[in-house]
Amino acid sequence: MKTYKGTLKKNDLEGGFWELVTENGERYQIKGADEALLVEGQKVSVNGEIDKSLFGIGMVGSYLKIDSIEVEP
Repeated sequence: MKTYKGTLKKNDLEGGFWELVTENGERYQIKGADEALLVEGQKVSVNGEIDKSLFGIGMVGSYLKIDSIEVEP
């Protein structure tokens, strides 16, 4: 498992999905996060794993399966 830091972004394509845009510009479509913690523009620290076996309509990058998420101050 790896830690990723970045900003949450809501993408409205085809009904919408959430992305994590990391500090170095990588984009991941997120899966498994507590919906209550997903706030547009929120800075977060996420523990999870990249799952390259999944793909979706978002085509923004790989899926990041989230184990835990913490809001950054």
